Amino acid sequence: MKTCENCKLVFKKNPEKCPQCGEALATPQTTDAYLKKFLDVDQKTLERFKKIRTETIKEAKRLGKKTGLLKAIGISGSARDQFDMAAENSNSEFLLKQSLEELKKQGVKTELISLRKYNIKPCKACYSTTNTQCHFYCSCYPRGKATGDDMSNLLYDKVLAADIIIFATPVNNFKISSFLALFLDRCISLDGSLSPADPKNAKNRELNIKHTKFVELMADDDIPGSGFLRRFSGKTAGVIVTGHEEGASMVISSLFMTLNHFGMAFSPWSNIYAMSSITNPTYKDKKVVTGSVYINDAKQVAQNTLMMAKALRQKTIDWRYDHSAN
Repeated sequence: MKTCENCKLVFKKNPEKCPQCGEALATPQTTDAYLKKFLDVDQKTLERFKKIRTETIKEAKRLGKKTGLLKAIGISGSARDQFDMAAENSNSEFLLKQSLEELKKQGVKTELISLRKYNIKPCKACYSTTNTQCHFYCSCYPRGKATGDDMSNLLYDKVLAADIIIFATPVNNFKISSFLALFLDRCISLDGSLSPADPKNAKNRELNIKHTKFVELMADDDIPGSGFLRRFSGKTAGVIVTGHEEGASMVISSLFMTLNHFGMAFSPWSNIYAMSSITNPTYKDKKVVTGSVYINDAKQVAQNTLMMAKALRQKTIDWRYDHSAN
């Protein structure tokens, strides 16, 4: 026997979902009585957990509806600026602009985001203590509050609205730039985090652990948003890296793993690494790295990511992951 917690209907047979509302049916282990006892919470707290689940399912449906013009953002992780200490423009950002210009010609709405121009504070790593210490929007830097920053107030929404995201970074000590690392660290809030169980005390660890247990019990891999919601899922990624050394391949590899585990889709040939000869001094790189060969490669990255984004628009794909774990 199963029950629908939403419609309050009881079914003697065992359908997986309620014929009336489509909600997953409750087994004895997911009834209110069982959950309150197992989680050691009162009805008010349990209703809060259930409300977050309902709201996240609705959010997943909104994110899954892709209509209108395709949107692309270019994330530039370079610190270089002709008006700052480097006294010259960024090579990686130059190539990123070529990609965005190509997308714009194809009818895509584009925006360049130079991370050096934004106030992004460091991730405090509270995710590691319990999954639901990390929230969306980030509760360490609350949106709209004096302690908030540009990541919470501006950049999360730009990421959510984008169909295509092209990341560009120089090689800094065989790795991505510090600006891009800072941005990606803060993107953990987009990768599975939920609303806080207690908005007035978001870091209530005991309550958050109970919320995590609730998610583990109630998550259904066939219902997006019923557990931890991966908000990058279905977005298409491109990568542009410039560097004087073979560290470029290390940067691309690390970015690919991070973005793939975020849930982003990659087309074939969706990355380039632009570099001059390792025997040249670095001040001679620019002419080669920003030359016609790499400009053409940057345009091809744009073309390939666009084809992938269009393919994903034609058919909604329910990418598989464990909704109960993050």
